[in-house]
Amino acid sequence: MSQASQVGRVPWNKGRLIGPKPPLKPKHVWGIRIRLQLADAARDLAMFDLAIDSKLRGCDLVRLKIGDVALNGSVRSRATVVQQKTGHPVQFEITEQTRESVGGWIRLRSGRSSDYLFPSRVRPDRPISTRQYARLVDRWVGEIGLDPATYGTHSMRRTKATLIYRRTGNLRAIQLLLGHTKLESTVRYLGIEVEDALALAEQTEI
Repeated sequence: MSQASQVGRVPWNKGRLIGPKPPLKPKHVWGIRIRLQLADAARDLAMFDLAIDSKLRGCDLVRLKIGDVALNGSVRSRATVVQQKTGHPVQFEITEQTRESVGGWIRLRSGRSSDYLFPSRVRPDRPISTRQYARLVDRWVGEIGLDPATYGTHSMRRTKATLIYRRTGNLRAIQLLLGHTKLESTVRYLGIEVEDALALAEQTEI
C-alpha cells in the first residue's frame, strides 16, 4: 500500500470507544423490545430477542437458518449451532417470548428450512452482513437514548450471560452457554474482577 493511500485512509474505529462493550440492563432490553413491538418491526424484534437469548456472536446469529430454530413451522425451545470461530457446537434456549417473535417473523417471511432466517434484502440467498447487524444494534440502542459508540453487538451477547452470572455466580454454566473452550476466556469476557469474586465469597458461609 502506498504512503499516500495510508495517509488518506480513515481508521475503522475513529471516533469509537474501543474495549469491552457493556451488557444491556433489563430496562434497556424492555425499552428496545417495546419500541420494536410498537413499530411492528417483526424482523428486528425477532433478531433482537434471539440475540439476547442465544448469546451468539454476530457472525453466528446472522447465519442462522430457519431449520436451526424451527421444525415444521414450530419454533424450538432449544437449538444447537456450530460456532464459526471455534468449530464447536453450542446450545441455547429460546424462551417463550422469543419463540413468539421468531415464529411471527418466520410466518411473515415464509421460506424453507434451508433458507437464512435473516436474509439480505439485496441478495435474499445470503444472510444480512455482520456490519448491517451492527448498524441495527446502533439504531436500537440509540432509540432508547444510549450512546451507540458505547454499546455494540457484543453487548447483545453479554447481556443475558452477565445477568445469569450475577444471579448465580456459576462461571462454568456461563462458559457452556457462551461456547468458550477455556474458563479464563469467560472470566475475561464477563470482566470479572477480584471484587466480584470477594462478593461471592462473602455470601458463602461454612
